[in-house]
Amino acid sequence: MARRWRDGRGTLSITPSGEGDAAGDGDGPPARAVPLEIAASYRARTRGLLGRDCIAGAMLLTPAASVHTFRMRFPIDVAYLDRHDRVLAVRTMPPGRLGLPRPRARHVLEAEAGAMAAWGLRPGTTVTVTVHQEGGEGEAGPDGGDGGDGR
Repeated sequence: MARRWRDGRGTLSITPSGEGDAAGDGDGPPARAVPLEIAASYRARTRGLLGRDCIAGAMLLTPAASVHTFRMRFPIDVAYLDRHDRVLAVRTMPPGRLGLPRPRARHVLEAEAGAMAAWGLRPGTTVTVTVHQEGGEGEAGPDGGDGGDGR
């Protein structure tokens, strides 16, 4: 069953791809945790980062397969995620650009330009979104829901 998202906040966990610990002894690189804003409603996705001067962390637009940077005040990094939260591509977009839709993309991550490279986010990396809910936190994995109704 498809995951259902709500607007809100969460944490994005990034474990570098190809650097994992094949032996499973826990000596692999640690996951990086990044503050996350989730824009799941039509209204929140439409507004996105418009009118802001910066963002602390990242914004997840879902569902989304493309973005634009018209009327934006700063360049952004854009990562396209498939339905398993695996990064398909990462691009830096200056203000005033239209990104082409990405086949297989289900979600788009946005952050300030240069942030994703610093986090080690590149094609093939899988991310995990932990949703902060009122009264606690819940994890939304690739196949599970977060209990939201998508509104």
